[in-house]
Amino acid sequence: MGNHQLRVNGKRLQNTLEEMAKIGATPNGGVQRLALSDEDKQARDLFVKWLKQLDLEVSIDELGNIFGKRDGINNDLAPVMSGSHIDSQPKGGRFDGILGVMGPLEAIRTLNENNIKTNRPITIVAWTNEEGTRFAPAMMCSGVWANALDINWIYDRTDINGLRFEDELIRIGYKGKIPAKKSPIHAYYEYHIEQGPLLEKQGITIGAPKGIVCLHWYDIYLEGEANQVGPTPMEGRHDALCAAAEMILKVNELPERMNGNLVATVGEIQNEPNSRNIIPDKVHFTVDIRSWDDNLAIKAWDLVKKDFQQIAQQRGCPIRIEETWRVEHSPFDKKLVQNILDTADNLGYSSLHMVSGAGHDASYMNQIAPTAMIFVPSIGGRSHVEVENTKWEDCEAGTNVLLHSILNSAQE
Repeated sequence: MGNHQLRVNGKRLQNTLEEMAKIGATPNGGVQRLALSDEDKQARDLFVKWLKQLDLEVSIDELGNIFGKRDGINNDLAPVMSGSHIDSQPKGGRFDGILGVMGPLEAIRTLNENNIKTNRPITIVAWTNEEGTRFAPAMMCSGVWANALDINWIYDRTDINGLRFEDELIRIGYKGKIPAKKSPIHAYYEYHIEQGPLLEKQGITIGAPKGIVCLHWYDIYLEGEANQVGPTPMEGRHDALCAAAEMILKVNELPERMNGNLVATVGEIQNEPNSRNIIPDKVHFTVDIRSWDDNLAIKAWDLVKKDFQQIAQQRGCPIRIEETWRVEHSPFDKKLVQNILDTADNLGYSSLHMVSGAGHDASYMNQIAPTAMIFVPSIGGRSHVEVENTKWEDCEAGTNVLLHSILNSAQE
């Protein structure tokens, strides 16, 4: 059997994904596996079991990143790495992240059963806490691995209940001994659902993004003055929620004001004391700004920050702003992107050169190794929701492209 005829087992891939989807399954067909939760631990345990069944060398670093290494003919050569994440959004979907871990797992199963040896080792990885939902920011552990974020800052991040990241990592038994430090990587491929509508709209199977937009996250904290709502006249109130409401609309108007290729979103809000008959005195909300143009995103932020300060002053609500996280836009390695496009072509799949509007661990990997991504269509363009869906044959197609892209790089 020549290598070019090699195909993954689509049914086995489907079974593997369905097995994973049971862990943290939600009533409406999604999954909830927040980082370092009991569900995350259960999924990790299953993944490690599967890695060991393939005789891979399994290692877990001090951030709980899981690596499974398949020997090459020459283990001194830098490996080809592929992976994504196991954690999900609250009420997230069954494909986001996990497809990019189960894809390379299926590729390695296929190589093993066909006794195919590669010059370079192949490493499969599951990065801890890509979502950044329970602990912000996102992609934090690939960020430390790529030497872009500080491990002690990450260890001290807390969730909404005040639980520390490091303590939760220890609690689920995934704080490994190996330092979370980059090592040479020949090529990094990340396989993922598109999470947008383009591929499906154009009837195309494989997306090869030229890169990922920049991601900027900010946290805004407002102080007002709480009081009984009945006796307190409207004039002279310091209502933190009204101040936040004005600010949130400013965020929504921002892309239009910049006339540029930009999106801006407020996705999370906490209001205190959150009682119907008390004037709100504390509000925390988040701002997310993304663009292919880093400078445009920063200009937009400077503009909206001025608006925030002005509104805070007018309302008499002191404001504290935390610039939580910034990752620059990531143009991918042209040779690897071309490898993906050529591979899709060779296998008879249609393909599209595009841009990723969502962040991925590939953003950080791109800073230290040649990196590219493979996308497959999201039905209705929906993701981070329970109805998120991708056809099984598209999952299989993307995994075939991944298999051959990895093979091409691993034989170099």
